[in-house]
Parts: sequence; structure tokens; C-alpha cells
Amino acid sequence: MLTVVLIIPTGIGAAIGGYAGDAIPVVRALAQVCDRLITHPNVLNGAMLYWPLSNVWYVEGYALDEFALGRWGLLPPRLNRIGLILDAAIEPELQLRHRQAAAACSTTLGLMITEPVVTDEPLGVQLQTAVSGATWGTVANPGSLLRAAEKLIQAAKAEAIAIVTRFPDNPGTEALQHYRRGQGVDPLAGAEAVISHLVVRHFQIPAAHAPALQPLPLDETVHPRALAEEIGYTFLPSVLVGLSRAPRYTQADQSAVWSQGVDAVIVPASALGGRGILAFAHQGVPILTVANNTTTLNVTGAALGIETIPCQSYAEAIGVLSAMKAGVSWQSVTSAT
Repeated sequence: MLTVVLIIPTGIGAAIGGYAGDAIPVVRALAQVCDRLITHPNVLNGAMLYWPLSNVWYVEGYALDEFALGRWGLLPPRLNRIGLILDAAIEPELQLRHRQAAAACSTTLGLMITEPVVTDEPLGVQLQTAVSGATWGTVANPGSLLRAAEKLIQAAKAEAIAIVTRFPDNPGTEALQHYRRGQGVDPLAGAEAVISHLVVRHFQIPAAHAPALQPLPLDETVHPRALAEEIGYTFLPSVLVGLSRAPRYTQADQSAVWSQGVDAVIVPASALGGRGILAFAHQGVPILTVANNTTTLNVTGAALGIETIPCQSYAEAIGVLSAMKAGVSWQSVTSAT
């Protein structure tokens, strides 16, 4: 069985995977070669759009790092009861849109979703941009988020947590305009990761985030890569679908999938600095780097002293994986000899 981890770090302007769901075609193609493909919400969330695949495992980024470090195992996916958290800062009309989206997913898709819990304080999300251009963020009231999650886990028996927080509206900013034109870095992605990491680290439960924003003015010049985020009032459906069959985490169950079972990791060639990638490399897992998935970073295998399998594209990486699965030397099917 070929088990592969696909990582495209959040908020670093990845040419593929830097937008909502634009890496899904890569996932669909990889899923035809891999028996098990483990990836994270940044790769699979397409706002209103999604493409569930039975052999693709939806694992939040903090949990994926813990998995890579050998601290957590992943239990095979089964239907999860999803607890929904709504930030108290969300205005009534916008909150209703998200309640309706959850009800639609429950009725139309058959998902198990609890009654939403509204946080006891506004969460106070703030957006930040690093010198490199990567985005991140802060939460002013993290305790309120954790209290809401605890209530859902204990009282509603939630097995996964979907979080909707009110993000600042910045329709006129240069960064957002660049993003809508298919350039630059997702201004929300880094803060989203901070929010989901907090819940996963504290409760060891699958979680993912959807930002709440007022709809942007209609603009016929928006780039196709950004359109998944333009076609509805909420980004919640893809999060709920992903969480509905997200693997649960364990620290002891030896029947789970552990990092020792990973056959290869795929990552952009300039983004090897994450702790999960470094952990896999330390274990000797083959690291396939994709050159044409450029990012704002410049953290390469050569700079870190990590031996990699260089691929120009995801198509070439798929060829390398096919060779691995067939027991054929990858050098014999690439230009690298």
C-alpha cells in the first residue's frame, strides 16, 4: 500500500495551493496513484467547492506535524459528528448565512452537525504579514474559543470542530486586490491556521476553520483561481465535508496509521522548513520537491542539507510515485540520473 503525504504550507503564496481549492486537481490526480493520500485543509478546502475522495485523509496542520513526529497516529476515517462554533463578532445576518449553510449540508449531504455554539466573547482576529510576505494572525480571546469547543465536545458529543470567526473586511487593500487578480498571498490563510491549531493542540480533535466576511462587490475581472471564494456567502461547506470524515487522532492505538507507514512526502521545493517535513526527512522518508509550485519562501533541501527527489511538476511527482509503487527506480523515469 502506497501512503503519501502532500503538504502545501498555508499563507506563503504557493503558485498551486495558494488559493481556496486550487490544489484539488493535484489531489484528484495523486489519489489515482496513491492507496492513501494524507493532506491538510489548506489543500482540500475550496470554500463552496470540494471533491471528497475515499482514499484522501483530511488532517489539520498541527495534527499532521504531530503525526510526522511520531506522537500521534491517525485512525481510519469514519463519519464524525461535527460541532460548529460561531464567533460572537459575526453580525446577525452573516451568522444566519452560516447557520443556513450548516443546515443545508446536514439536509442535502447527510452530515451530522450539532446546533451551533456562539462564543461568549468576540474572538478578535487580527491579520499580520511577515517580511517574507507570508501571512499570519492573532486571536485576542483564545479562551472563549476553547470554552466553546469544550462545550461542544462535552455536551454535544462533537467528534470534530468547525470554527467560523469574523475576519476583518479589507475590500480596498492592495493585498486583497492582488489576490483577486490571481497574484500575491492569501491574506487570511495564516490566521486560519493559528485558529485551528489552537483547538487541535488543546483537545486532540479534528478541527478546521472558515472565515466570516461580508460579500465583496461583484467584479468581472476576478481571476478564476479566486472565484471559489466569490460564489457564495460562506466558505463553510468544504470545511464541513472535510471534517465529516477526518481521521481521529490517537497517542496509543497501534492499529492506527503512524509516520513509519509513510512512503513519500510531496512539498513545494522552496518550502521545506516546516517541522513536519523536517521530521519526515529525519526518518529517511523520501521527500519529493516540486519546483514549479513556487512560494514566497526560499527554504530548499540544499540549504537544509536534506536529500530530495527533485520534480519539475506534480505530473512528474506522480510519475515518480508510480515508479515507486511498481518497484522501479525513480531515476529511470525522470531526467535525473
